[in-house]
Amino acid sequence: MEPFRILVVDDEPAQLELIGGFLRKQGFETTLAESGEKALRSFRDTPFDLVLTDQKMADMSGLDLLKAIRAIQPDAAVIVITAYGTIESAVSAIKGGATDYLAKPVNLDELRYRIEQVRERLRLVSGNRDLREALQRRHRIEGIIGECGQMLELFSMIRRVAPSEATVLIRGESGTGKELVAKAIHYASPRATAPLIRLNCAALPETLLESELFGHEKGAFTGALARRKGRFEVADGGSLFLDEIGDLSLPLQAKLLRVLQEREFERVGSSAPIRVNVRLLAATHRDLEALLRAGQFRDDLYYRLNVVTLLLPPLRERRQDLPLLMDHFLKVFAEKNRKTIRGFSR
Repeated sequence: MEPFRILVVDDEPAQLELIGGFLRKQGFETTLAESGEKALRSFRDTPFDLVLTDQKMADMSGLDLLKAIRAIQPDAAVIVITAYGTIESAVSAIKGGATDYLAKPVNLDELRYRIEQVRERLRLVSGNRDLREALQRRHRIEGIIGECGQMLELFSMIRRVAPSEATVLIRGESGTGKELVAKAIHYASPRATAPLIRLNCAALPETLLESELFGHEKGAFTGALARRKGRFEVADGGSLFLDEIGDLSLPLQAKLLRVLQEREFERVGSSAPIRVNVRLLAATHRDLEALLRAGQFRDDLYYRLNVVTLLLPPLRERRQDLPLLMDHFLKVFAEKNRKTIRGFSR
């Protein structure tokens, strides 16, 4: 385990040694600074997990030091200690970005408790950051390659819509990367640690598709030997990506509409409602407006799905991205086949 580094700042030598000696005995890696200026020099040179600073010092107040430290590192943890324990100074410290506030004379047991609180918070923040970075490395937007205007606008829309709860309709021809966009939205959203469940609506007949979506009870139909959860239930708390949603039959469209409106459904063979919290991401290569006019797609479902629409351009409309794609796939397949290939011949 890496040592927890603390910078202690106080212009009173006795107080500085008292706190510094106590923290060293507790196993913390402690650096002492008898002035704000010296503390700033140390902070610029060394990464610290926590700064403990006196408020009233001759060369620089603790609040001024706090402001300077946060200008260097905005998320720095700082505890302000002062003999002037008024409400006003406490409020000023917290408004200035202090993590916590202690009054002199310092209770060393209380100090240890406050430090452990900071340590635990930093541990949680670090763990969440590592998890999010791992997820983003696994499903990052740069997996969708492009730098033309249409693709840059698509990337901007993905970043804007991902943090929301909005239903997203992803449209584009086959092979344009609709599933990659759905992954990018999910893994950049607050639901990133929950499941992303996928289902191709064109891959199954209607009878099986209903069971796949909503699940079934034992004995609901021939071959239903046990209760089975559907994709909506499995995706609870996360996202459900329904590809080729334009191929849904009208009866299933009605059932999907109910889930979007009421956030509940019944398994096949049951009348007991099941509530779910699922974000829907849908995709299609079909002309939904033409299906509407032909009476093959419900207009109420269309408007429920069409909250945010992302249109993926085909490669023929983004020819300037061809060199990027060529270089990308050359690198991928060269590494896969353990070949050294510098580039394409002219």
